[in-house]
Amino acid sequence: MKKMMSQSRGSLAVLLAPVALLWLAAAPAQAQMQVYGVWHCYSDACSWASVPDMTTFATDNNWIIDRGNGSPSVNLVVLSFVNPVKLMNLTTDSTDTNGIPIGMDTAVINYFESHGVRVMMSIGGQSYTKDWDKALSSNPTQLGINAANAAKQFNVGMEIDYEKSSNPNLTGLQAFVSAYRSVIPYDPTGQNYAARLTIDLGDGDTYLTSLAAYATANWLTTTNPVLDYANAMVASQKTSVSTLESGWQQHVDGDGTTVAPLAPAKLAGSLWLIGTEPNCNSFTSSDQLAASNFVETIPPGGAGSTSGLLGYMFWAAGCQGNCTGCTYPPDTCENGVGGGATSFSIPIPMSALRQQ
Repeated sequence: MKKMMSQSRGSLAVLLAPVALLWLAAAPAQAQMQVYGVWHCYSDACSWASVPDMTTFATDNNWIIDRGNGSPSVNLVVLSFVNPVKLMNLTTDSTDTNGIPIGMDTAVINYFESHGVRVMMSIGGQSYTKDWDKALSSNPTQLGINAANAAKQFNVGMEIDYEKSSNPNLTGLQAFVSAYRSVIPYDPTGQNYAARLTIDLGDGDTYLTSLAAYATANWLTTTNPVLDYANAMVASQKTSVSTLESGWQQHVDGDGTTVAPLAPAKLAGSLWLIGTEPNCNSFTSSDQLAASNFVETIPPGGAGSTSGLLGYMFWAAGCQGNCTGCTYPPDTCENGVGGGATSFSIPIPMSALRQQ
């Protein structure tokens, strides 16, 4: 009887083997998330207009470098924001030194980088859209050179956050990008922090359409990359996960008319971060968990050859300045963002990014 049962099971296994192989072939590939970071607005609504007291700063931001087990909650912090006009002019005044806010100093950068967390600076933001316009119409080449030199000085990457939906100055922005790359070439290994240059686009292709179309076609290809990747900019605080996913899908597929498909390996999805909400304080109830299968498995829609977005960015650590509170004690995010870092096995420090 046992022999008969054994033979029966063996025969069944043989019959089911092709079915299992078909299922495995049909199952979407799962990518390791590589980008898992926060934009950081400091304590003054993203101005960084004063030099931090590092004792207070360390208390406020300890959750970023320690999720409770000694490991950081993220592998990237993007200090937000630098005024593009001041950077172009290398302005030194009460709040800036050579165009960089005085709060974005080496002590802050070393605080994160000494724990394996990569640091970038974001140029622009919605409040500085007119300043981007002014800089791009005045001397975008000088702005690009100054941005690259600042990146080298502070050992940080730079992000383009030019939120101009109607008639953006693409000629000027191309001059900025070309000037930056003339100082620091693209680095696929990711070892040169200053070579990391990214762009923030809309959550889909319907907001910053002209910018998304140009960036996708000229800077975010897998054959001749100029920028490292794009962030799918956080939409409204109330945006559902399904709506965000449809926007990210649109980036990957293109809009069918103006914007070409973007390789999943050139895109990170963005989520809202509020100190009293699940993304911050409860990973099991969070958007990052709810959307994780989509983020890890979305297949190429016409560009690139590997599945899965690069990962997540969160808006924002510190105090955003839009009545959402701060991610400071007691409303810290090690149980939400940090829980995700553990669950997703986020590489810290950040590994070399997928290129295809």
